[in-house]
Amino acid sequence: MTDMQRIALARRPKGDPVPEDFSLETGPAPEPVEGEIVIETSHLSLDPYMRGRMDDVQSYAPSVAIGETMTGQGVGRVIASKADGFKVGDLATGMTGWASHAVVKAAEARVLPAEVPPSLFLGALGMPGFTAWTGLRKYGRPQAGETLVVAAATGPVGAMVGQLAKAAGLRTIAIAGGADKCRIATETFGFDAALDHRAYETAADLRKDLAELAPDGVDIYWENVGGKILEATLPLMNVGGRIPVCGMISWYGGVEESQDRLPMMWRSILVKRLHVSGFIIFDHWDDYPEFLTDIPAKVLSGEIKHLEDVAQGLDNMPTAFISMLKGGNTGKQIVAL
Repeated sequence: MTDMQRIALARRPKGDPVPEDFSLETGPAPEPVEGEIVIETSHLSLDPYMRGRMDDVQSYAPSVAIGETMTGQGVGRVIASKADGFKVGDLATGMTGWASHAVVKAAEARVLPAEVPPSLFLGALGMPGFTAWTGLRKYGRPQAGETLVVAAATGPVGAMVGQLAKAAGLRTIAIAGGADKCRIATETFGFDAALDHRAYETAADLRKDLAELAPDGVDIYWENVGGKILEATLPLMNVGGRIPVCGMISWYGGVEESQDRLPMMWRSILVKRLHVSGFIIFDHWDDYPEFLTDIPAKVLSGEIKHLEDVAQGLDNMPTAFISMLKGGNTGKQIVAL
């Protein structure tokens, strides 16, 4: 086999990641043992959760060790197999990490249909789309006529949440970063209204305009961001409202500036009897086959819209990742090799 390249964690970031926190390494491609396959990746996923894996803290999954390949999902061709159900040439996906080649346990990989663009299985038909579908059904519990607010609304999760909620008869309000993303939210993804959180100095200012767009209050707040958006939305929640907590990207570099607001937030949860549900999609993979019977035809037909932001080359992954964490992407961030 040929040599492989990978992006390793060079040091733990202090606050926002910088390029020096990563290193590009070259070495021999891995060889499979019984029950494993080797994937030569063509597309790699970048997702906000990866920032949390860079810290040495207890979480739902192990941290990336210094010198270890950055974690992440990839798709590509099987170039070696010692596992039933996988043959050389198959299109497959698994947790490959940020690497040109990866050895993956067959039990943790999936053969993909050749007729579907492979990058879709990193976005609308992969973990982000599945996260939206699962979280909205199980924790959002939408009902026709309700009002939904989505943070990071043009990202791959938020965009899917908004479209699924709209199809279920909800009023949908997007909160996104920048006028262009707000336009995409309404014109491409069909949100009823959109607000640019970057246009507001304070949460109170954002809350004022959000209240005008949601005169009957907010029944579901899909939490991707935390920070100012959470502070603006929480007082507008209706009694019995639901908050699926999917992410908190604004706090991944540190949360000290918001800790003094915790009592106010906790009181709102109590007096409004809110259902705040943190969930990790890795707990729900048993439902993925059902997702695949419901969503792919809608995505492929264009009934459900999706956008991809594609960077080129493994060496550009750190730059694309850093930009994504600051909202620099439009749609699902993917790196093509």
